[in-house]
Amino acid sequence: MKKLKNYYMHLKRHHHSSIERKWFFPLLIVSIFSLFLFLLVITLTSPAVTPIFPFYRSVTATYSVFVESKLRPLPISAVPPPPRISYLISGSAGDGNATKRTLLSLYHPRNYYVLHLDLEASPQERLDLREFVRGSELFRRFRNVKIVSKANLVTYRGPTMVANTLHAAAILLRECGDWDWFINLSASDYPLVTQDDLLHMFSYLPRDLNFIDHTSDIGWKDHQRARPIIIDPGLYMSKKQDVFWVTQRRSRPTAFKLFTGSAWMVLSRSFVDYTIWGWDNLPRTVLMYYSNFLSSPEGYFHTVICNAQEFSNTTVNSDLHFISWDNPPKQHPHYLTVDDMQRMVDSNAPFARKFHREDPVLDQIDTELLSRGPGMAVPGGWCIGSRENGTDPCSEIGDTEILRPGPGSKRLETLINSLLSNESFRPRQCV
Repeated sequence: MKKLKNYYMHLKRHHHSSIERKWFFPLLIVSIFSLFLFLLVITLTSPAVTPIFPFYRSVTATYSVFVESKLRPLPISAVPPPPRISYLISGSAGDGNATKRTLLSLYHPRNYYVLHLDLEASPQERLDLREFVRGSELFRRFRNVKIVSKANLVTYRGPTMVANTLHAAAILLRECGDWDWFINLSASDYPLVTQDDLLHMFSYLPRDLNFIDHTSDIGWKDHQRARPIIIDPGLYMSKKQDVFWVTQRRSRPTAFKLFTGSAWMVLSRSFVDYTIWGWDNLPRTVLMYYSNFLSSPEGYFHTVICNAQEFSNTTVNSDLHFISWDNPPKQHPHYLTVDDMQRMVDSNAPFARKFHREDPVLDQIDTELLSRGPGMAVPGGWCIGSRENGTDPCSEIGDTEILRPGPGSKRLETLINSLLSNESFRPRQCV
């Protein structure tokens, strides 16, 4: 997997990587001589049984070139540390149990989670979710699951959904320490790979990549979304109402270029930080424009990232989801069932949507792809307990940096290789 990172960094800084021919052979000779001396010292001073290359995250090999016992041995690491991912899982009335299930299917001690049930959910449903989190010994131990206490009113097609996403991102930046990527999901999403699969693959990726499906060819959306002016009552009312239109229409903006795409994305911490702070004011300007834009979640982040010079070359044109749409797409995708199982697997995507609550296909995904038992988190390398008689293996916790990737990591590797290929990566950025 190192070739993914090497390939990306080569594309990004190829003009800095060349060495003048006249220096090549002298440097090569010096390098070989230095390597020879280094290996000689290691051979003379290391124990005969010390391994040169460690196994993946399961064996720590050490050596020391010093004889003094008071000096700490130096660790050898052939792989980067696993990243941390922060998730927003959002839902509405009736989504409490689905939110719990999605959380358990995504849980890993290294990650962070923000849960939000909007104001349409009853106080009892939000309280039940809070008690579920507080009552979990696992969540209490790692303190990495947070619930938005002051719920927002969210209109699916309005800017309140964007505001809710930015709210969660701000909470994660302020309260959840160091993390690398932000992923927004709903209670009707579900993973198709384990977190060990995902963290393993993302360990080899540059931390500034942004997976966001986008295009500037907005087509019919120009007439039906860009030019109409809508008002979202969720911005100023305490009860949910649908958006409404005003009679006046507007022209396409000229201060920035419009982009559109999927509302579901994987964003780097650096870009999320930029959208919150907006040090050159672009994120705020675009946010004001999209406050009157129908289905603004499908355009706000896309327009910001592609009009920001420092981020436009970090985009990977995919939302990493399997979604079944009509052709041409309608407002909502199809609900997925057991009949879609093979297509979901063949897509190599790490996430899928949309699912009915407690649909049997979710049980099939748990059994065949995630190895998750009812009411349990998905087991990973950090789970060292027994599985006998239906026991939760995650009731005993080991090293949270140890990953145990499975077949899902191979599927995801195939997808990432395709997305970062010469044909798909640079040619599809912000076009």
